[in-house]
Amino acid sequence: MLITIGIIITVLAVVALSLIGIYNRLIETRNQVKNAWGQIDVQLQRRYDLIPNLVETVKGYMEYEKSTLEGVIEARSQAAAIREQIKKTELPSHQAIKELMSTEASLKAGLGNIYALAENYPQLKASNTMHNLQEELSATENKVAFARQAYNDQVLAYNNIQQKFPAALIAKSLGHQPAELYEAESEESKKAVKVSFSS
Repeated sequence: MLITIGIIITVLAVVALSLIGIYNRLIETRNQVKNAWGQIDVQLQRRYDLIPNLVETVKGYMEYEKSTLEGVIEARSQAAAIREQIKKTELPSHQAIKELMSTEASLKAGLGNIYALAENYPQLKASNTMHNLQEELSATENKVAFARQAYNDQVLAYNNIQQKFPAALIAKSLGHQPAELYEAESEESKKAVKVSFSS
């Protein structure tokens, strides 16, 4: 009788420790996903902060390109608003990421148009301010890409843990849902923005 009780207590202890381990691992990986998203958020904010400076720099030269500049500012505002909505949630939803990717694609296309139009303005091409902004934006684009890759790696780890046995049995009941990857939707949006002003 005592041996049976000892076995039952041992089994219950092993099960309890396993559940605690699964729970802790799920929390740890979800927090890593949040942190990785935070890194994307920081780089997106950096980009959004640079765009008004770029628009101000080119505005005086591109009087006849007002619609292009307004389009960039509008896309920036939309992307920033979506980003703010995402910040209010624990993890970004599929719909939120899709909307952000769409506005980011519009923003990148608008920046590409500004860079292409700037080629027609020799004084603008020669401007140190323009050159510095283009370098900062290019560096930021690279940081966004690295942060997106790190985020997707963390999402993969988090989703894998949820889908493996025995965590798959309890993950949903503990409030864990698969996280969404942040991937470019179209081939066009996967292309890097050209920011070269070489003479």
